[in-house]
Amino acid sequence: MTPETAARLAGCGIQLAAESPEYNMFTRGVCAALVRPGTGGKTAGATEAATGIGSAGMMTESGLGFLVWREGLPYLAAKGSETPATAVQVEEMRRFSSDLKRALGVAPDEA
Repeated sequence: MTPETAARLAGCGIQLAAESPEYNMFTRGVCAALVRPGTGGKTAGATEAATGIGSAGMMTESGLGFLVWREGLPYLAAKGSETPATAVQVEEMRRFSSDLKRALGVAPDEA
């Protein structure tokens, strides 16, 4: 990862929580997202922007929950459960996703 990217992530309070050759996990608070690193390989050595960012999720009692909409209402869907999401949770996931994309140099419509 370039020093500039590391600085942007740190400035947003986002941490690299886990890495593998195929995916890296970034977190902030209870939010998490998987990222496919650029063609340079693992994030620690990559010099190119991420090639894809998965949907941001939020840790719940049932595991990582993803935001879904049912009849216009937000829910956190995790393995075997679905719970209503608050407006605060929805905004927190949106901010995390937006900050992560910006820090990694991925345009919002490319992720």
